Amino acid sequence: MAPPNLPVNPINDVSLPEIIEEYFDLSDGKLSVRGVPLLDEVPNNVTFSPFNSICQPCDDVPLPLLNRVGALPHKGGFLGFKADVPSDRLKNSLGRSSDRDFLSIFRFKTWWSTMWVGNSGSNLQKETQWVLFDVPEIKSYVIIIPIIDGSFRSALQPGTDGHVVICAESGSTQVKASNFDAIAYVHASDNPYNLMKEAFSAIRVHLNTFRLLEEKTVPNLVDKFGWCTWDAFYLTVEPAGIWHGINEFTEAGVSPRFLIVDDGWQSISFDENEDPNEDAKNLVLCGSQMLARLHRFDECKKFRNYKGGSMLSPNAPSFDPKRPKMLIAKAIEIEQAEKTRDKAVRSGVTDLSVFETKIQKLQQELSELLGGQETGASNGSCRGCTCRVGSYGLKAFTSDLRSNFKGLDDIYVWHALCGAWCGVKPGATHLNAKITPCILPPGLDGTMNDLAVDKVLEGGMGLVHPDHASLLYDSMHSYLSEVGVTGVKVDVIHILEYVSEEHGGRVELAKAYYKGLSDSLVKNFNGSGLISSMQQCNDFFFLGTRQISMGRAGDDFWFQDPSGDPMGVYWLQGVHMIHCSYNSMWMGQMIVPDWDMFQSDHLCAKYHAGSRAICGGPVYLSDFVGSHDFDLIKKLVHPDGTVPNCLHCALPTRDCLFKNPLFDGKTALKIWNFNKFGGVIGGFNCQGAGWDPKEQRIKGFPDCYKPILCSVHVSDIEWDQNLELAHMGKAEEYIVHLNQDDELRVLTPKSAAIQITIQPSSFEIFTIVPVQTLSPGNKFAPVGLTNMFNSGGSIQELEYTIEGEVSAKVKVKGGGSFLAYASGCPKKCCLNGGEVAFEWSDKGKLKLNLPWVEEAAGISELVFMF
Repeated sequence: MAPPNLPVNPINDVSLPEIIEEYFDLSDGKLSVRGVPLLDEVPNNVTFSPFNSICQPCDDVPLPLLNRVGALPHKGGFLGFKADVPSDRLKNSLGRSSDRDFLSIFRFKTWWSTMWVGNSGSNLQKETQWVLFDVPEIKSYVIIIPIIDGSFRSALQPGTDGHVVICAESGSTQVKASNFDAIAYVHASDNPYNLMKEAFSAIRVHLNTFRLLEEKTVPNLVDKFGWCTWDAFYLTVEPAGIWHGINEFTEAGVSPRFLIVDDGWQSISFDENEDPNEDAKNLVLCGSQMLARLHRFDECKKFRNYKGGSMLSPNAPSFDPKRPKMLIAKAIEIEQAEKTRDKAVRSGVTDLSVFETKIQKLQQELSELLGGQETGASNGSCRGCTCRVGSYGLKAFTSDLRSNFKGLDDIYVWHALCGAWCGVKPGATHLNAKITPCILPPGLDGTMNDLAVDKVLEGGMGLVHPDHASLLYDSMHSYLSEVGVTGVKVDVIHILEYVSEEHGGRVELAKAYYKGLSDSLVKNFNGSGLISSMQQCNDFFFLGTRQISMGRAGDDFWFQDPSGDPMGVYWLQGVHMIHCSYNSMWMGQMIVPDWDMFQSDHLCAKYHAGSRAICGGPVYLSDFVGSHDFDLIKKLVHPDGTVPNCLHCALPTRDCLFKNPLFDGKTALKIWNFNKFGGVIGGFNCQGAGWDPKEQRIKGFPDCYKPILCSVHVSDIEWDQNLELAHMGKAEEYIVHLNQDDELRVLTPKSAAIQITIQPSSFEIFTIVPVQTLSPGNKFAPVGLTNMFNSGGSIQELEYTIEGEVSAKVKVKGGGSFLAYASGCPKKCCLNGGEVAFEWSDKGKLKLNLPWVEEAAGISELVFMF
């Protein structure tokens, strides 16, 4: 069985078929798939080329991958078009699609993408990254993926009268073209999940500018629990707060295995600073730092002032957990007051004195709360201790963290792709940096209003010349590696398209930056220590994932609606799950989808926890210090900081693909995944919000925020997507355990689907395990630890003996309530070699409590004899 952090479908050699029948045909103005028209009214200047006529594989493509793709050339090909006049931005219809259901992914912000469904080319949204069509006439699916052709990238757009329009753009008026042979890739399959694998494998071989996830090593933190400082502190993050935060988790028995020190640790300054080497001060909320630029590569003063041993001494600096909350609350007051003033300006008010007075008063109050102190933890050093004399800064801090918190494996820090939000300050470092105006790409006109975009447009980017991109990353990362940092979270990734005019366009600029980033990742962070963020565009995935193997799958976790809708505290959480689950369909081909952090004391914390338990990615929180729900956390995390993770990235079930689980008022989001010895389905009520094309924003749809029916069947698990588990899809009988309702049911493939009602912002997790017949009258199937959301993830090994003394041996990681199905009562049960009591009911429930065995890494061996 492949471990959770490795591909569950390994690449296999596939011999070429002797007879190949091409799936696609373009003739008489129609693009057809196996005789069924997909697009009609195709313009005469559009071309279709079979895969093998365009693709010229490079020598460094792994042979097994090459063979796999080479076995399926008849299932795909390339679309192109020829224009009369060369341009840096060209639009062309690919044909008309009408009355055919589609699922698509589009960018609703510069940085983030989400799903959209419809049944006409005119229903598409701008900056669509791919569109998947349902073709029930041949029980198949077809995908069109805009790709990169030369120095041009592409995206789909809506056209009139049902037309699907492709837009090819270079990002520089100096880079023009008129002919494209392969500006989009089209592929067909009878299985939507195979389709995604096959299509992106083919594109990978064709472009050879990125690698699939199965070719790469993933970060160590995939199966571990962590804490991120962002929502806990925002920009007020400092050593004492981090220390107390880690300590609280450890004392509660859930040791974080990784820490992400988010934005707020860097040495940044504003252009107007009198002293160009002085760090920006009194920053609290996101936005206040966005006009600043990086002026040195080491940490800012509050971290530089940390003295080694100070948090380990009896006189360690104290920390008031109320202080970050008070600072953030006051900063939010200021932000709201500024919005009120700006609204008054837009409405024509000329006397703003009342507004300005209020803002000044609030700013003074914030200044008093801050106290002008950014000293870090420089007092209270360990007297008489010589082991850390003269040790200061981030290196001393990471060393002390590891000395005191033995399970802390990884420490990551945040930085923007260009250094800081507005890049690197020219003249402040040895790098060739220049203030470059940021220009909003035309394709992003109509995306959702975004503070980050407003700020970079205002400040311009301190862009390091692409010839120095490698030096930029090595300068940052080599220093970080030396001071004990093991990885980075790289944010603001899709900024390059704003500044590509003078650098050969967005494709060429991206190639230079991503090469520098990849090389530094290999040199400084073991080749895998990076989380990509604000990166959800095809430029990044086709150019930036040669080495990067993890990235965010959705927009940020928002604990409340920044636009002010009080119900946003609820409906934004469902929107987040939709982003992550549908994006995983394509992102999961190249990276481990990261569903982001959340807060365990949030009103919808349990809702988030249920999704993270089965998402297949890392599990991490951003709790305020002193604000935790440890009972909830312990349903996700073992005492050693590991998580009972699934083997795959969670994906929407087939019956959700062409539905709208956000505001159709009736569809539940269902996501499926694998554990080692069974499957799991999560049913989530995400109804109540979504994208409004007219208002060009995500907003609440309160009429849809209501209970809905969720129907689950054992066939909702795509068993054939894991070769080692495929046989489970042929079982004659299954047990299904409902985690929230604590129900155990026995079903067959012919049984009716389970139907339950799910309340708004609520969920259910269904653990599905094949039943094994041991002997006449004795059947068995382990559920796992029911005190964990992903019960089945706790099962590490399973062995049946059906000859002689009939038995079932189960190795379980974790402590708590173990549940299995047994049709007959076992004769006895042994736990770690000793006989123990158990509970069994005539309904087949077999229960006992398991201890956490520290010496055995939490693993217990159970043997049931029948």
